[in-house]
Amino acid sequence: MPLIKVLITVKSYPTISSHYDEQVSIAGFTPDGIFIRIYPIPFSKKVYEEQYQLYDWIEMDLVRHPRDFRMESFRPASAEVAVKKIGHLGIEDHWSERRAVVLKTVYRNLSTLLMEAKHEAFYTSLAVFKPARILGFLVEETDGNWDPQQLQRLTEEKESGRVTEQQEDPFTVMPKLPYKFSFRFTDDKNEEITLPVEDWQLASLYWKSLKASGGADKEQKAINLVRKKYLQEYARNTDLHFFLGTTQNAHASLKQPFTIVGLFHPTTPPAVIQGSLF
Repeated sequence: MPLIKVLITVKSYPTISSHYDEQVSIAGFTPDGIFIRIYPIPFSKKVYEEQYQLYDWIEMDLVRHPRDFRMESFRPASAEVAVKKIGHLGIEDHWSERRAVVLKTVYRNLSTLLMEAKHEAFYTSLAVFKPARILGFLVEETDGNWDPQQLQRLTEEKESGRVTEQQEDPFTVMPKLPYKFSFRFTDDKNEEITLPVEDWQLASLYWKSLKASGGADKEQKAINLVRKKYLQEYARNTDLHFFLGTTQNAHASLKQPFTIVGLFHPTTPPAVIQGSLF
């Protein structure tokens, strides 16, 4: 198989609702702007953090994923496939090189995207979405432990021999976030939408902020730092787009299966008038 060149833009954080092999994945764009996901990938926390950097160009020998109906899903051709870094796109000229790859197809209406997601001719499961207005950034407390019954289901799947053997178990080395973070926004039809943010970057920011904070209110301090980054910095001061994605289970069973799996937040030239917020 020929090597496929991919610009990494998304790194997943484990979500217990998906299949075991889906727990650790990356997503990105081919040079012609096709958005694809890649899983399973060899996982150890250190390698995942350091080897797969956002906006690196990589080359991998990939094939369509045989057990995934979503057309954007690929897997390494073999367990021994090497990941070769061949370049990196920087942020010069207000992310112009990144924009040229990422913004070839942009959705502005959620109903249109949902129609494509459920149509057998598309089964669209990855998309770049431009919100019309950001209405807020919500934080809800959740159970800080992985659900034991769902964890048992994934453990049985892992022990079945039908999944990839990993160096480290994602659920062992990556704790569950004790909060659910969501953006509330409108699309181009002024429909109000709330979607959770489920990406590696947010989780990493929360855990690093928690570690750096002290005192009895350290969780609130960490939340405030996440809110400041995502609402004040990204939503107010950048040309914010969402990377939306689905898991297999959600795509097959839910009317609205998308979550925010990453952000695209290029800076804008001073002369450009920003979209409205609130």
